[in-house]
Amino acid sequence: MKKDITIAAEPRPARGKNEARRLRARMRIPAVVYGAGKESVAVSVSPKEVEKILRSSSGVNTIFNLEIQGIETTPVMVVDWQHDPVKSHLLHIDLKRIDLSKRLHVKVPVHTTGDPRGVKEQGGLYEIISREIEIECLPDEIPEHFTIDVSELRIGQSLRAGDVPLSGSMKLLSPPDLVVSHVVATRGSVETAETAGEAAAAEPEVVKKGKKEEEGAEKKK
Repeated sequence: MKKDITIAAEPRPARGKNEARRLRARMRIPAVVYGAGKESVAVSVSPKEVEKILRSSSGVNTIFNLEIQGIETTPVMVVDWQHDPVKSHLLHIDLKRIDLSKRLHVKVPVHTTGDPRGVKEQGGLYEIISREIEIECLPDEIPEHFTIDVSELRIGQSLRAGDVPLSGSMKLLSPPDLVVSHVVATRGSVETAETAGEAAAAEPEVVKKGKKEEEGAEKKK
């Protein structure tokens, strides 16, 4: 999703660990920009501004403007990043130039809403299997997420990638039968079903037995 956000970047002629330490002392981190048929450019950016984008509702699917001092201003996406394993600070990011007229392959989160009937009425268990699906679409049409109502799901039923409604230029790339979530039976729900079945099977026998007793009493009379 294209956002009206611009991040300033500075070209960095030097590379290596010493340069990275000097950048971090200035509250910046190394980055590289590539793609769109142009040469890659080594730059430095503010880690705080990048973190804001990564933590936003659109996350890594955010398309924003990168203003490289003295070189270019171009729409980009974060395609890779490295965190410090101890302090969790950003150490490095890779940015890809985006051609807004060309389709992209992106992974979009799938959110579900509602309480499945298989849980409320049948005592089943609701499980989320896949939290995202992969689609192809134009950059301006990348959704932040899909939201699907699963209230009608019963035990044995599932929400699959092919059930997610797409719009505009969106095309599903994930297998249509990919399970996003489903309702499965628990031991309690199976026992309840078995008990109900036994009760239903026993009822006709009671009726028949009652009829025989009534017929026997009439004969004695």
